[in-house]
Amino acid sequence: MTTRPSRVGQLALPALAVVVAVALGGYAYRAAQDLGDPHFLTGYVLFGLMLGLVLLRGRKALSVVPLGRAAFWLRVHVVGGFLGVIVFWLHTGALWPIGLYEQLIAGLFYFVSASGIFGYVVQRAYPSRLTQTGREIIYERIPAAIAELRDAAEDVILECGEKTGSDTLAKYYVETFEWFFRQPRFFASNAVGAARGAHWTRHHCGTVARYLSSAEEPYLDKLADLLAAKVVIDTHYAAQRIMKTWLWGHVPASMALIVLAIWHFLAVNAYAL
Repeated sequence: MTTRPSRVGQLALPALAVVVAVALGGYAYRAAQDLGDPHFLTGYVLFGLMLGLVLLRGRKALSVVPLGRAAFWLRVHVVGGFLGVIVFWLHTGALWPIGLYEQLIAGLFYFVSASGIFGYVVQRAYPSRLTQTGREIIYERIPAAIAELRDAAEDVILECGEKTGSDTLAKYYVETFEWFFRQPRFFASNAVGAARGAHWTRHHCGTVARYLSSAEEPYLDKLADLLAAKVVIDTHYAAQRIMKTWLWGHVPASMALIVLAIWHFLAVNAYAL
C-alpha cells in the first residue's frame, strides 16, 4: 500500500530551493560589492541543475529499476526547473543577455522553461477533465471511433427517411452535421476547456427540431446522442494530442540547450586558463 507524502515532505524541496536561491543571491551580491566575479559559481550551479534535470528522462527510461517514486522525481524536476530560472537570472545578471550566442542560449532556455511549465499544467489538468467525461478512449482508436459514430448517424438518417418519408433531417444532416462527423472538431475550444462543440450541437439540434414532424423527432433524439458522444471523443482527442505532442518541442529544445551549455562551459573554462 502506497502512502501519500506528508505536507512537510512536499514542502521540503521548495524550501531547499529557496535556501539555495537566497544563498546564491547573497553570494552574487557580495561578490559584486567586492568587485569579484560571481559568474563562475552561478554558472557551475546552473550547469549542474541543467544536467540534473535531464535525469527525469533517464528515470522514465529506467522505470523498471527501483529509483524512487515517479511523483517524487517529477517534483524534483519542477522545483529544479524553477530554481534554474532564478539561477539563470543570477548568472546573466539580466532577463535578456547581450551577445548573439548568449541570446541564443537564453532563447532556448526560456522556451524549455515555458514548455516545461505548459507540460506540467496540462499533465495535471487534462487527466481529471477526461475522467469527468465518463468514458475512456485510447488515442489510437479515436479515428475508428469517429468512423463508427459517423456510420451510426448515417444509419439513423437513412432509417428516418425510409420510415417517415421525409428528407428534412437528411438535408440538414448533409448541410451541417456531416461536417461534424468527418473528423475531430473544435480543437482549440476543447484544449482550453470550453464547450463550443456541445453548444454547437445543441444549437443545431434545436434549429432543425422546429421543422421536424413528430414522427421524425425520435430520430433526432438518436442523432443527438451520437453528437454528444462525438463531443466527448473530440475532448479526448484535443487533450490527449496535446499531452502526447508537447514533448516534441520540449525534449529536442532541452537537448539543444544542453549541447550549447556544454560548449559554453568548455569555452569559458578554456578561456579562464
